[in-house]
Amino acid sequence: MDFSVIGCGRWGTFIAWYLHSLGYQGALYGRAGSLHLQRLVQTRTNGMVTFDEGVEFTSDLSGALAAELICISVASQALRSVMAQVRALGPVGKTFVLCMKGIEVESGLRLSQIAKEAVGAHNDVAVWLGPGHVQEFARGIPNCMVIDAEKEEVKSRLVAALSGGLIRFYYGTDLIGSEIGAAAKNVIGIAAGMLDGFGLSSLKGALMARGTREIARLIRSLGGSELSAYGLCHLGDYEATVFSPYSHNRRFGEAFVKGEAYDELAEGYYTAAALMRLSQRKEVELPICRAVYQVLYEQAEPRETLDGLFLRSIKREF
Repeated sequence: MDFSVIGCGRWGTFIAWYLHSLGYQGALYGRAGSLHLQRLVQTRTNGMVTFDEGVEFTSDLSGALAAELICISVASQALRSVMAQVRALGPVGKTFVLCMKGIEVESGLRLSQIAKEAVGAHNDVAVWLGPGHVQEFARGIPNCMVIDAEKEEVKSRLVAALSGGLIRFYYGTDLIGSEIGAAAKNVIGIAAGMLDGFGLSSLKGALMARGTREIARLIRSLGGSELSAYGLCHLGDYEATVFSPYSHNRRFGEAFVKGEAYDELAEGYYTAAALMRLSQRKEVELPICRAVYQVLYEQAEPRETLDGLFLRSIKREF
């Protein structure tokens, strides 16, 4: 099996390295002018993983689409634009794997829905989700992740092809729950960072328990299984998001309440807005996600908002 990875940021670059470590040949695509791509061409490393000659770096999208397996790792709000470019080139018989987490803000669509709209008639679409940081994988620290798709055959094929000593893949059983859970955990990560910023890290236990419960309700309202919120894609990813020093979303939340600049992509910022649209559409209360949204988008006072969220009287836990 040959592969290509569309997106040469930190995660996309790691995926290309990981697939090559399994013995596959392939290419890593970046748009023309990408500083990430230029650095890789010049040095064959991003500072965390290093490539031998078995991986090609390219800005030719048509050439990248010649591969059998096409992994995509771009910013969630850019996926529709990328898939429009892919669709225009007419790929047939390919397997697209979305290695990214998010929900489109304007439409409230899951990312696999966007990809399927673009190429699904003659291609397969799957998602690669779950906990893991490049920094830890690059040091040889293993983790468990999830492959999910509508077709059982696609999941079976990908789990068999992509599992290795560094990543053990599980079969997802609920595409809706897997994607919503994976996206929403980034919003919980921002809330965790805000708690860290105020020295309230002891409240992370309440954050995790209540956050999982509200996301379970949302997943059910969308037609998925509540139990998915307690799997690897949501609760199982909390350690890597709520506590890890590598989590962009946790670090963003902490920097935000401290009034510090933060330049990395924090997908939870956009997901918070998307979840509010889904909350209104499905009439599901999401207190933690709403609090994060109010702080980020409505200039609510952060400490007051968090105090009101966690210190108010609660009659029932569930």
